[in-house]
Amino acid sequence: MLDLALYDRIHLHSRPWSQRGLAETFLRTDYRKLDLVVEGWDRLPKTPVILALNHTDDFSYWPFQYAMHRRFARYTSCWVKGKNFEGGGMSFFMRVMNNIPLASRGYLLTRDFLTTVGRHPSEVEYRLLRDALNAGTSVDGEQLPRELLERPRLILGRPFDPAHENYIDAMESLFNQMMARFVDLNRHALDIGLDVLVYPQGSRSIRLSRGHGGIGQVALHLGATIVPVGCSGGDIAYPTRSPLCQPARIVYRIGDPILPAELDPVRPSEPYQPFTRAADAHAEAFQAVADLVMQRIDGLVDERYRFGDDHGTDGVTGTARFV
Repeated sequence: MLDLALYDRIHLHSRPWSQRGLAETFLRTDYRKLDLVVEGWDRLPKTPVILALNHTDDFSYWPFQYAMHRRFARYTSCWVKGKNFEGGGMSFFMRVMNNIPLASRGYLLTRDFLTTVGRHPSEVEYRLLRDALNAGTSVDGEQLPRELLERPRLILGRPFDPAHENYIDAMESLFNQMMARFVDLNRHALDIGLDVLVYPQGSRSIRLSRGHGGIGQVALHLGATIVPVGCSGGDIAYPTRSPLCQPARIVYRIGDPILPAELDPVRPSEPYQPFTRAADAHAEAFQAVADLVMQRIDGLVDERYRFGDDHGTDGVTGTARFV
């Protein structure tokens, strides 16, 4: 599972043997079924960028990574949710494939609840915990299992002693530690020449949904260029959770780069540490970046993938999306 120790086992490589090996063996054979089209290669800067893709399925980033490998011998490090590091075999695969683990408050709360109580939290329990964590306030323990708030334990690698701190403060400290390491890995990836691949939507959805502000926090903090990429047909190639593709046409359209100077109007005037409560003061700026990115992607995908009327997701919701 995703814990503090796992971040110490992440070693990014500028030319990952794992991505090259997957491309030249499994994918090169499997993609004989694909009509793989990439439009707009000339818009991709030669320097490392944040690549922002829509998220229709589990594997549609593979064809784009494959195309980058074949054309430029250029490689990526992808943000991957904490739940994808559950299980030893899956965790190992995710690490060797050059991915960066993405913690979330929802993952931490749900994973600790499941480990400590033995079940997923109900929607009411989760909302109590999440609202308290978002606000930095104590939580009403009457509606929660006592062991969650009162049992001393390691929470994903961080000691928790309820005699000396409350549960919400402990979870916030854990989240801050994980996200500091996450930001450092993003900086390192760009420094060694990797592109960082991000799904701003978070959860899978055929139609575009509103992006999350995380991409804005990282891009503004690191001064990174964002390149929007629209994928059409990924859900047809990968209609299930199987890594074997189906015959399909996938079209990637690369948009104009969003350079750091374009984000200057919303850039915070003072330095900030991403994903902390102090950074929440700039939430509107981060969301403005995410909204701009998703608007650009909307112009790069076929009609069936564009925003619905409410800009909402048609994908997974509830605590099942975390673990």
